[in-house]
Amino acid sequence: MWRNYLTVGIRALLKNRTYAVVNIAGLALGIAACLLLILYIRYETGYDRWLPDAERTYQVQSFSTDRETGDEYKLRMSQYVAGTTLQKDFPQIEARVHASGTSPVVLSGGEALEVEDAIRVDGPFFDIVRLPFVAGDPLRALSEVNSAVLSETEARRLFGNESALGKTLTLIERGERVDYRVTGVMRDIPKNSHLNFTMVIRSDFNRIFADYPGYMTSWGEISGWNYVRLRPGADVEAIRAGLPAWEKRNIPDQAFGDRMENPGTDQDWKLVNVRDVHLGAADRAVMRPGNDRATIITFAVVAALILAMACINFTNLATARASQRAREVALRKVLGASRGQLIVQFLGESMLVALLATIVGLSIAELMLPVLAAFLDADLQLHYLGSDGVLLPVVCLTLIVGAAGGLYPAFFLSRFQPAQVLRANKSAAETPGSGRLRNALVVAQFAVSNGLIICTAIVYAQTVHARTADPGFDREGVLQLETGYRGLIPQLDSLAKEIARIDGVRSVAKTSIGVSTSSTMGRGVRVPGRSDVISSGNYPVDENFFTTMGVRLIAGRNFDAARPMDETSLPYPTPNPVAERAIVERGGNVIVNQLAARRLGFANPADAVGKEVRVAVSLDPTMPMMPVTIVGVVQDSRFRSIRIPLEPMMYRLAREYNNYIVVRYDSADPESVRRRIGELWKRFAPDLPYQARFGDEINAELYDAEEARAKTFAGFAILAIAVACLGLFGLAAFTAERRTKEIGIRKVFGARVRDIVQLLAWQFSKPVIIANLIAWPVAWWVMRDWLNSFDARIALGPTPFLLAGALALFIAIATVSGHAIRVARANPIHALRYE
Repeated sequence: MWRNYLTVGIRALLKNRTYAVVNIAGLALGIAACLLLILYIRYETGYDRWLPDAERTYQVQSFSTDRETGDEYKLRMSQYVAGTTLQKDFPQIEARVHASGTSPVVLSGGEALEVEDAIRVDGPFFDIVRLPFVAGDPLRALSEVNSAVLSETEARRLFGNESALGKTLTLIERGERVDYRVTGVMRDIPKNSHLNFTMVIRSDFNRIFADYPGYMTSWGEISGWNYVRLRPGADVEAIRAGLPAWEKRNIPDQAFGDRMENPGTDQDWKLVNVRDVHLGAADRAVMRPGNDRATIITFAVVAALILAMACINFTNLATARASQRAREVALRKVLGASRGQLIVQFLGESMLVALLATIVGLSIAELMLPVLAAFLDADLQLHYLGSDGVLLPVVCLTLIVGAAGGLYPAFFLSRFQPAQVLRANKSAAETPGSGRLRNALVVAQFAVSNGLIICTAIVYAQTVHARTADPGFDREGVLQLETGYRGLIPQLDSLAKEIARIDGVRSVAKTSIGVSTSSTMGRGVRVPGRSDVISSGNYPVDENFFTTMGVRLIAGRNFDAARPMDETSLPYPTPNPVAERAIVERGGNVIVNQLAARRLGFANPADAVGKEVRVAVSLDPTMPMMPVTIVGVVQDSRFRSIRIPLEPMMYRLAREYNNYIVVRYDSADPESVRRRIGELWKRFAPDLPYQARFGDEINAELYDAEEARAKTFAGFAILAIAVACLGLFGLAAFTAERRTKEIGIRKVFGARVRDIVQLLAWQFSKPVIIANLIAWPVAWWVMRDWLNSFDARIALGPTPFLLAGALALFIAIATVSGHAIRVARANPIHALRYE
């Protein structure tokens, strides 16, 4: 019996090759897209689940809210003192470690090499974050100061094929050479981890941060990551519940002029398990950019919708074709077949199509997986067996798709009554309402396709806007050098002057902020007579900064190095509390941006010029606020991603923390300018690596994730459209064939080819138009929330909705027009002899 069912199913497919190809191709595309998205979702939700003892390992994150705007700053970093006090106050915490990002310079074979991704820790890091090792003992590797652990790749880069274990690394720190002993080699950290480093060095933090005494004690200094390991069986919820009381016990009030403020008022701390960091709320101060659950849910919904569209195609074409098999069903029933046998037969045919589609879909998925993995920069892998195997899910998917696509047609076919079919001598039958069902399914398909087209258009438009919107400075024609090396500080002025003499260089500036720099220096500012304190960026720059960066002066004047009050440099790099206090008490002049002027209460930029405010420039809580006079207001500048809220900024003419040199050039050969600056660099700092990047290149990298998301949406939108069009193609072929006699009669009575084409095209255009009306409000609601995650965004106007609707309608008409024209041009004599 089963052999007979299989034979009948194969013959039915071979008899209707167009139907079989369309059905199998549509299902295969749907299954392949669904499988690829499932692999991506599994990858994203599997971050750091491979870490041993991950269930006991937590990251301490800090969340703050701007009082003026309500903007939230969700950081994975937290203060050094937060980690030490948590361990002191909560016995449930077994161990803690602090890690700060660093880019050490390593001397190897007489060459200075920079390690871009490294962390500096104050304790046995791998006792808490238990990464796997290939050499050395992870629990003892960092038990002593001046020890280092390298990744496999970094060990090969520095030592070639020799064993790195026990070797000595010479690092440039604070302008001096310091030796570290390699005590371990860890496996390269996989991409599905929030961690991202190739070197871990344990240092004496008291020595490293001797110039920054507030680093280890200040609640205003957020510059590193804290990790804690809980004792076995410890209740993390008990710790979370005790955090408000912990804040009150440990965070002291700080003087802001004539009143006291507590740094904990606008901050909260959270313990987040390492497995939840990647998809967690904290999206700033990260080692590796995270993702958000909304994106993962969106892709899951897209996967389900594309698969549903494929099943809809299957059901549509099966019911359409089923009506042509009325006589076959009637004869089978006359010969004794029961309804149950017919249902089993037609479900078997459906399962056969689903099986063939699954095989083709798996082939497509295997071919496309390397492309998708490279595009998303993810380690996506397809395994059939094992804990992460897809064989069982694929088998279940095949059964579900086969049942979902074949259940309704099976019951629909098996209900035909032999007497009615054979008495009327009909080879076809149509159940009342089945046409409406097919129209409803076509509407659902194109609603999904239109929604994806709209989302793709909006994501792409926002990405273009982010990359091309005016940032408030001229990022083209800018070369940015990283100069944050202690040994280079005494020569920084001389280096800048020599760079200015190079042909093609217009101006040079030393600064603590530039294009997408990581440093954020937030300080409190008060207007005399007002009790509130606003948070503002506080950035030392030189007198050439605004000219070099192309920042326009709105009111007042620029800095003038000849005016003593403009200069407010604090002692650097060697701290001098007496000299620092003298400068703070003396005061100075500053320039603010438009946003800072508004936050300080000046509606007109010119009103701010000449006004005195007080600013906290020191991390020392005993140091008073510095009185400063605003001498100029410049336009707002967005130096970072468009996702990050625009920052109120205060600029000081100062030398401390000038970790960057920006160069404005007008040369037709930018690479020549970069090369000649590199030659100068080697003269001034032969032991330090040369890093110079163009401003437009840095800016482009900020939006790689958005561009990848737009292209991913576009890819799956194309797949959805292809699946919908395959279904529409099959339905159009069926409809054209079914209405052959009607079209012949219309032609005999004078209908033109154009009239026939319009008739058939309009039949399939109505569902597409209805689909637009459904897709538009859903897409608007989804995209509104996504666009609101940007500080500057495009307006959600009607253009993408109308264009998507027109595109979908054009695709639908183009899909059915071929059949319509072919049937309309046929000889009516043949049409009337059709049966």
